[in-house]
Amino acid sequence: MQNFVYALIQVIHNFGAATVVGTAASALWLVRGDVAVQHRLALLAAAAWAIQAASGALFGITTFYFEGHLPDIHGIAVDALLIKISCAVAGFILAVIYAKSDSGWAKDKQLLIWRALLTLGVVALGSAAFLRWFS
Repeated sequence: MQNFVYALIQVIHNFGAATVVGTAASALWLVRGDVAVQHRLALLAAAAWAIQAASGALFGITTFYFEGHLPDIHGIAVDALLIKISCAVAGFILAVIYAKSDSGWAKDKQLLIWRALLTLGVVALGSAAFLRWFS
């Protein structure tokens, strides 16, 4: 049962990861200049970052529930987890800020935010590999 729960969480986590990268990439290359669509993408990005954080926490909660302790990670895995958490917090905050005030920003500032969101998504995905293989 524990592996089944982990697998379900992983599915949610993977779709969230694809969404955080996909929304930023779409805003940069597919709908650049379309303020209404970019606004909706920012809302989707914020939701995806929240899902990333929640599903990530569910991994630890699941281990605690089934084994009575938090996952035993150390070294590089801890660093990777901290990077992922930092990316999720920063990504969520940037996406919310963008969604709240996107129409009043200059195009170069909007571009900078989307680039930052894409970078955070890519860094979080890369860190996931280190977390997985160094735990």
